[in-house]
Amino acid sequence: MAIRRALISVSDKTGIVEFSRALAGLGVQIISTGGTASLLEKEGVPVVGISDVTGFPEILDGRVKTLHPAVHSGLLAVRDDEEHQQAMKNLGLDYIDMVVVNLYPFAATIAKPDVSYEDAIENIDIGGPTMLRSAAKNHAFVTVVVDAGDYAGVLEEIQAGGDTSLDTRKRLAAKVFRHTGAYDALIGDYLSKLGGDPLPERYTVTYEKVQDLRYGENPHQQAAFYRKPLAAEGNITTARQLHGKELSYNNINDANAALAIVKEFNEPAVVAVKHMNPCGVGIGADIHEAYQKAYAADPTSIFGGIVAANRTIGLDTAQLLSEIFLEIIIAPDFTPEALDVLTKKKNIRLMKLGELQAAAERKPEWLVTSVDGGMLVQESDVHSLSPDDLKVVTNRKPTDEELKQLLFGWKVVK
Repeated sequence: MAIRRALISVSDKTGIVEFSRALAGLGVQIISTGGTASLLEKEGVPVVGISDVTGFPEILDGRVKTLHPAVHSGLLAVRDDEEHQQAMKNLGLDYIDMVVVNLYPFAATIAKPDVSYEDAIENIDIGGPTMLRSAAKNHAFVTVVVDAGDYAGVLEEIQAGGDTSLDTRKRLAAKVFRHTGAYDALIGDYLSKLGGDPLPERYTVTYEKVQDLRYGENPHQQAAFYRKPLAAEGNITTARQLHGKELSYNNINDANAALAIVKEFNEPAVVAVKHMNPCGVGIGADIHEAYQKAYAADPTSIFGGIVAANRTIGLDTAQLLSEIFLEIIIAPDFTPEALDVLTKKKNIRLMKLGELQAAAERKPEWLVTSVDGGMLVQESDVHSLSPDDLKVVTNRKPTDEELKQLLFGWKVVK
């Protein structure tokens, strides 16, 4: 077999002109739609419009263009089935050997703070997932590409032998079904929450890989790190690593535990964590004082631990931090002077969080905990206690200072 015809329709145009030009140079006929066709024509790549294939115009503002037997017969026909061959011949239809499609940017659309319901719905792709699924189902004969990162490898195989290998087509098909599954899960989650049903009869979640990890909690366990598609700033999943070696499974777990505590405080706060447990928590007039208190709580256990702060790390604090061995320092930011000091330590990881929400403004997220054969889902606990919430049932009432200390401890224990 050889790839003779390719249908290309992409929202993300990264690399598509170069890829299409290379395909055309190999004699592949490019079929395209809408904005992709216009771009390719502008760049001098020969293109056949989808209406020339279907004999039917694009209608309803482009909502219906590829949903046509001339497209899906070309994708779904089993090439070595005589009845399929005869049906295609009788109807004057031709095969489509490759589909290159990525979908309307639904995630990017709903991530906008001012997105309207109508705009979100308009960015639900119908024709794209349908073509992807048709091509992926028939991967015995059809190459399907949903990720621009695969263009180079696919092109290399076609240049070498005229087609892709079956192993490649299987791998690409699996990627398609993961991609469309995640796409639908995001839409379902968005509509469920809008409809006031955050815990529906089927709970489907999707995450995207951040990185593979060398191992999990122990060296014999496989592991990887994933994040939610719309994860907010100020979390370990969206933090930017400025320095140091790759994070481990235990590093990520510990950093998340430290952040869970430091986010409880509006005032400058520092948390030191060792093996998922806080060994020092301090608050102060500034982050320098807060760190000194956190360190003084247990100057032994902090060694080799993780420090999280809710304010930018400056030079004076960095100088103190550099005096001991730490695995990670994670903070909203670091001053250039602080970075100069801390980056002299080769193995320390420095993580920039970005802006942190005030404790009172945090909204609960849905937390998923695995159990054997299933999972538990609950809202995260973002409730903050105040003195007005407390009912004193003892004869002696705590002093104002004792109440302050109790509320501090309550946040740490929570």
